[in-house]
Amino acid sequence: MKRRQFIAALGAGAAAAAIAKPAIAQSMPELRWRLTASWPKSLDTLYGSCESFAKYVSDATDGKFQIQTFAAGEIVPGLQTLDAVQNGTVEMGHTAYYYYIGKDPTWALFCAVPFGLNTRQQNAWFYEGDGQKLMDEFGAKYNTYNLLMGNTGCQMGGWFNKEIKEPGDFSGLKMRIGGWAGKTLQKLGLIPQQLAAGDIYPALEKGTIDAAEWVGPYDDEKLGFYKVTKYYYYPGWWEGGTTNHLQINLAKWNSLPKNYQSVIRAAAGAVNVEQTARYDARNPQALKRLVAHGVQLRPFSMGVMEACLKASNEVNAETAATNPDYKKVLDSMQAYRNDEYLWWQVAEYSFDSFQIRSRTKG
Repeated sequence: MKRRQFIAALGAGAAAAAIAKPAIAQSMPELRWRLTASWPKSLDTLYGSCESFAKYVSDATDGKFQIQTFAAGEIVPGLQTLDAVQNGTVEMGHTAYYYYIGKDPTWALFCAVPFGLNTRQQNAWFYEGDGQKLMDEFGAKYNTYNLLMGNTGCQMGGWFNKEIKEPGDFSGLKMRIGGWAGKTLQKLGLIPQQLAAGDIYPALEKGTIDAAEWVGPYDDEKLGFYKVTKYYYYPGWWEGGTTNHLQINLAKWNSLPKNYQSVIRAAAGAVNVEQTARYDARNPQALKRLVAHGVQLRPFSMGVMEACLKASNEVNAETAATNPDYKKVLDSMQAYRNDEYLWWQVAEYSFDSFQIRSRTKG
């Protein structure tokens, strides 16, 4: 090749590279985002999910997309992640949406409500039913895009400084209880308090509150509730399955390349499964340890459960009558739940009930 031809070829190659490189750079930009969580770092189930998510995103993008995670209080208080994401203080958050019923009670329906969906039913409703579509529509009103990113499974009914034998025993109790359940128990005379995780133990210890619920044995043990109260009730009928969400500022989400959006969806989906697995794996041994500490397990009586169901139905009817968004989402969720239980009573419930009976016999 003559010198002049070589230089021309080299120039053409450089020009081609100059054209190709920006396209690659555009699809894989270097980004540094922040995620604020509603959880303290001590809760490795919840805050650990945020860390796992950030790692998956980084690994899948060869480190080009870095997400720095912050625990509750490091940027904003744990119950203000929605505000921080909505107004662009941070790009992402991780939270339980029933914390924001003060803005609109519809938020609770996407997280957990009394006598709602269990964990697998929630996943099915979001992934295969209308759940994600309804969430997209509602979340856009608050400048957010939202993805499932964790589920605690069915929770416990909480810690009480006295026994709850009948519905009237709730009257006058001050209880830390999240979300829409507090509205339901108000009908039975309870005084609900909304506190972030790190504030619950001091309130119990000082007697500022008489009862509290968080999640279940593993987290509750870490938070130390057994040290200051001994009656531990079940089931958490207000949280048959609690969906935690990844919140993303809508403008920031729309600005992402499609491949980054796919990475985020995949990473959030992986964490969604992992979080439930962590709770399922860790709760049994934690429950044994709590009982060894002298904790007294108590089931809510059928009378208590039925009174709470009645109160929940009243709250739903009253709210749906004045809030079209709430009614739309509630109708979808309840119809889905009713169909799902047709299947559950045939297979899942029958199998699990037999297995539990067999274990206790042998």
